[in-house]
Amino acid sequence: MSLLLSIKQFSKRRLSWSLLLLFTLFFEGSALFFQHVMHLDPCVMCVYERVSMLGIIIGALIGLINPKHFTFFWMGMVIWAASSAKGLSLAIEHVSIQLHPSIFNTCSLVPEFPSWLQLNQWFPWIFSASGECSKISWQFLTLSMPQWLIVIFAGNLIAIAIIFLSQFAKKSELSLR
Repeated sequence: MSLLLSIKQFSKRRLSWSLLLLFTLFFEGSALFFQHVMHLDPCVMCVYERVSMLGIIIGALIGLINPKHFTFFWMGMVIWAASSAKGLSLAIEHVSIQLHPSIFNTCSLVPEFPSWLQLNQWFPWIFSASGECSKISWQFLTLSMPQWLIVIFAGNLIAIAIIFLSQFAKKSELSLR
């Protein structure tokens, strides 16, 4: 059996969507740990990046409903892809603000959510911002949080691309024994 066919079969199982959900919940939990235990104040860009992670969680939950069903699978994939792409874009912008701080390269002081989705008012302990976007308050292996988010969101997009390609894999008509 080819690798792409194995990936295709795995993507149609609840285990794959459960792993996506668990990893994304781990990342959201880590953000809350940094905020509430280590007292690292999130900035507006951090809050927007959290919303992108929340989008991946929603995509994983939709895919988890019934990954073998066309609608749930592809709706989960599209939401996962869109959230990962937006998260990558935000993380790249955030890194630019950190690496090139200036009065012309800043972020807003307050999250700007649509009036029908005021996450910062509904869940302030997750989505309120009080930090500075240009401040690097934590690093691991010389990378800041938004730099790690670039790795995470790009990794998600690579996984999505591989899973998308695997959907075109077909069992060979000839069986080699």
